Amino acid sequence: MDAALVAFAADGAVTHWNHEASRILGWTAAEAVGRTGLAGWAVRKEDADEVDAALSAAMRSPGRQVHEFALLTKDGHRVLVRTQSSAVRGPDGRVAGVYCAFSEVHAQIDLERSIALSEALFEDASWGVVLVDADLRPAVVNAHAARTFGAGRTALLGRPLGDLLAQGAEELESALQHVLAEGAPPVAAELWVTLRAEGAELPRRCWRSGFVRLASPLAEEPVPLGVAWLFQDVTEAKRAEQDSSLLRFRARQLHRAGRAAAECPRPSDAAAVHLDFALAGFADHGLVDLAAAPPPVPYGAVDEAVDDAAGEGGDTGGAGRAVRRPSAPRLVRALASPAGSPGPSEASPATGIPVAYAPGHPAAQAYERRGSVRTSAGPASADGWAAARKWPDGTVHGLCVVLRSRGRTLGVATFLRTPSRRPFDRADADYAEEVAARIAAALDLADSTAHR
Repeated sequence: MDAALVAFAADGAVTHWNHEASRILGWTAAEAVGRTGLAGWAVRKEDADEVDAALSAAMRSPGRQVHEFALLTKDGHRVLVRTQSSAVRGPDGRVAGVYCAFSEVHAQIDLERSIALSEALFEDASWGVVLVDADLRPAVVNAHAARTFGAGRTALLGRPLGDLLAQGAEELESALQHVLAEGAPPVAAELWVTLRAEGAELPRRCWRSGFVRLASPLAEEPVPLGVAWLFQDVTEAKRAEQDSSLLRFRARQLHRAGRAAAECPRPSDAAAVHLDFALAGFADHGLVDLAAAPPPVPYGAVDEAVDDAAGEGGDTGGAGRAVRRPSAPRLVRALASPAGSPGPSEASPATGIPVAYAPGHPAAQAYERRGSVRTSAGPASADGWAAARKWPDGTVHGLCVVLRSRGRTLGVATFLRTPSRRPFDRADADYAEEVAARIAAALDLADSTAHR
């Protein structure tokens, strides 16, 4: 037995003394068996009455009795032990003796702490705990993990991780295999996962995960029992950290762009510098289109005229002013980043020929709305999507922002992304508008300088 065992006959003589009792107290079975009681050799005389009373009570009471005693080792040291005593009955039902199983209190407390910790982790822990077997399948799941996966604790057992995670299963399995082979990593890992759900696409979550390799304490050689995987959802904190880092980077880029633009001899070069600095970590391509002068109103186009003030809900003062209804903008390419190879943005030849944008093009929409327009190619329409919009091949996400300076609309700046990047969001549009304001100011200065 793992616990020490001593048994007594009805008259108090020691009948059994196992190897673990010899290890704890130092008395061999040959030295212990046959002695009457423990007083004077395994128990101090001062403590003998308490021990005898407890053993006698165990003989008279049903079930097991638990006590703590101070026993005496062969070399004279006292050892505090926790005992479980129970009566031994013969074939006739009479009490034939009593057995007493005991272990050192500190070892028993360690065991009880381990059991209590295990129960607390699987019932009350505020983070997920999953015991994964050597086949990388959940063997035990705590309540928090079950709620996170949206299933019952038993429903998750024995299922492959790929059945539970739509994304991130391969990274998790790789981490578990590493722990089984090499042991626990020195720091926690952050895994981005997407839970698998019927008929719904759940958002990605970031789980800060720790791993502990489990081995049997009873085997002579370490036998892997699996891995304890502990995780906590830190998605909100991680996204806040990423957003803060992104804002700091973009602020530095704007600062650096301003410093570099200040050294440019021509305002048009400063506009190109602002475009180049904006692309770093933000987009793969950048385009700047300026609005050409509108064509003259042909004679006889009065039926297309509107009253500006009335159209805005204002008072015309009795004399409306007829103007031509705004037509689709004529946008001429002014700047473009090189497609297919890195390099600085270059000014396009001043041909004055408008870009052949189709009606409803995002750049035209941004110009007409005086705002930002985001667009993306769907999975089914990626082929030919960029070519139809006169954008470089491989483009799947676009963001068009208007260029405004001194109350005038100068044109449109377009930022493009390839499939390796995510679609543009509202925060990206805010940053692009800030860059566009700086580009517009530089191009406005360039136009003013050219007309002096």
